[in-house]
Amino acid sequence: MSAKSVSTFLGLVVIVSMLLIACAPPAAPAVPPAEEKTPVAPAEEVSWWAKAAEPYKGVTIKGISESTPPSKYMQQVLAPAFEKETGIKVEFEVTSWDQMYDKEIKDMEAGTGIYDFIYIEQDIIYAYLARNFLVDLTAFMEEHPELVYEDLDLDDFTSFIDYFKDDQGHIYGLPFEAFLKVYLYRKDLFEDPEVQAAFKEKYGWDLRPATNFEEYAQIAEFFTEWGQEKGLELWGTTVQAGSHPAAFYEMAETIWPSWGVYNWGINMDTWKATSANGGALDSDRAKAALKFWVGMLKYAPPEATSSTWDEVAASFAAGRAAQGWVYGENAAWIAMDETRSKVVGKVGVALPPTASGVMEDAEAGRGYIGYYDGGALGIPHSSKNKEAAWLFLQWVSRKDFQGDFAAAAARIVRKSTFDDPKVKEIDPKVDGYFTLMKEKGYLFAGAPPFPFHAQIREVILPYVLKAIAGDMTPEEALDAAAQDVDAELVQLGYGQ
Repeated sequence: MSAKSVSTFLGLVVIVSMLLIACAPPAAPAVPPAEEKTPVAPAEEVSWWAKAAEPYKGVTIKGISESTPPSKYMQQVLAPAFEKETGIKVEFEVTSWDQMYDKEIKDMEAGTGIYDFIYIEQDIIYAYLARNFLVDLTAFMEEHPELVYEDLDLDDFTSFIDYFKDDQGHIYGLPFEAFLKVYLYRKDLFEDPEVQAAFKEKYGWDLRPATNFEEYAQIAEFFTEWGQEKGLELWGTTVQAGSHPAAFYEMAETIWPSWGVYNWGINMDTWKATSANGGALDSDRAKAALKFWVGMLKYAPPEATSSTWDEVAASFAAGRAAQGWVYGENAAWIAMDETRSKVVGKVGVALPPTASGVMEDAEAGRGYIGYYDGGALGIPHSSKNKEAAWLFLQWVSRKDFQGDFAAAAARIVRKSTFDDPKVKEIDPKVDGYFTLMKEKGYLFAGAPPFPFHAQIREVILPYVLKAIAGDMTPEEALDAAAQDVDAELVQLGYGQ
């Protein structure tokens, strides 16, 4: 073939090839290998809390509570988590007991709306209800069903929630703390063979936690003398005897009931405190109880006459008392926190001692052996952010938070919390405090339903303080106190 022919042939091949390419169907797009695909993450599910809080995002709610372990846990742990989840900012003030009451009551009286949620101690709820200070949470839930968490489960709360209801059963606070005022003792001392031998030689019975007041007094005397002999900073008992309402509360809520004097010695049928009119504040038992308690001061650390509940806990944690009446909210840290307590692993927990017949009264529901203490968070009528505050109240009572909450502050408000693995784990470390609370809590009671709680407390307190100071004998103090209580109740419209 000539060069020209070859050239012509190649040209035809090129033309045909171009025509074939032009007529071919388009190629399918290339598919990258499976491992090179970029997965698309599913959208993160928005929680119920975030959805419910959407209308209130950016709102700031302000609350106040007493500076206690449970309140500090809410302030330092639960409130920041709530802010992160909902976008609602929480300003949570924790302060002294008396400052808390002064601030929240003045706010509610004036209707200024400074606070959106407040601490309601069990013993003051009746006064707040009488003055219409609080939002009816039962009615609020009916009006705002979209703001009620599906697992709020009010039936899971212990019977302590009943203290925050009115006569119609409507709820005015969600409990966040509840605990017993129990008898703590030093197991290491009580179980020391040398101590046991010396105690039995002196008193003739085997040393163990006291079940009555004669035993308690002998134990207090023994350990005070033991401390002196051994050169130890050790005394036989705590006494909550500061010049403060705390002194009244130890008598009214711990000592008098365990002696069989209930409801502050006030007869709730006649509304009288004097024995001549059906009361018991000036009864022989009430006087014997005050005499016993004041007598324990000689076996107590020197700080006893300036001690509130906080200082009592600190004294016991410092190893300065062999036994005492201590609020259960302090039991966990005293028993477990080595950074704050010198008696970790040495704490025993028992029911407080009682006088003859008191335990039988409590078992039958006619009386009680001591104080079932605690509080709830409620919403003042004057709050400007009730909806956001209600979300926070539910948040701190969430079931899934309660195990950690109990471990941190030894408080339980839900039945299910007793079975939480964290609670079961620490219960032995607190010598079965949570088991005692679950099984024996019914023997204790909250404060009586007195709308005049604060007024009558202030009538009795000066006489308790005079007995502590030795300015009056216990008998003189209670004779005068009972007369003054009767007169004050008449002024308040009771017992005419």
